[in-house]
Amino acid sequence: MTKRRTSRKPGPYTVRDLHALPSDGKSFELEDGWLVEVDRGARHNHVAQRLARFLDVAADAEVHVCLGGGWEVSTPGGIRKPDIVVVPREVVRSALVADPPRLLPGSEVRLAVEVVAPGTGSERTDRVRKVREYAAVGIPQYWIVEHHPQVRIHPLVLDGDTYRADPPVGPGSTLSANIGPDNNFRVEVDPAALLEV
Repeated sequence: MTKRRTSRKPGPYTVRDLHALPSDGKSFELEDGWLVEVDRGARHNHVAQRLARFLDVAADAEVHVCLGGGWEVSTPGGIRKPDIVVVPREVVRSALVADPPRLLPGSEVRLAVEVVAPGTGSERTDRVRKVREYAAVGIPQYWIVEHHPQVRIHPLVLDGDTYRADPPVGPGSTLSANIGPDNNFRVEVDPAALLEV
């Protein structure tokens, strides 16, 4: 059912095919017309949930923190399903009315987070393709989170039409970031806390 893209020729699949999959295609993304499986695991999910909690506690009333593959972001390459997205509340309300699917315009996303699955095709996509795609739709911040062997957060900040990579933040250090176009809220997190239970 899934096929990896091997050329620049667009694949035969559409958003309708993605949503026709079991669970509305929750474990798949649409990339250049191909259905691509998203690799996740228990440790990956735990790190994403913990980071979403930190963001949710810090967030102001104007934004909502969305967790998991049920939320979709439209990009020039297709439909992406970041592990975490931060968007204005009114955008989430509109998306919930259209459920399913929960398609969020990329231009409305304030922060996208991908927790990489080491050594997988998803990791390369998160580190290369999504950097270009998220920048193309104007997402102000994109964080790439590693969780093996230690948790490290690589914050990317939009600078013009490309991302500037800020220094990665590892265990024992604190990532401090203002989220939103008007610095709506500030979050601080030690990556080591993302593996705590």
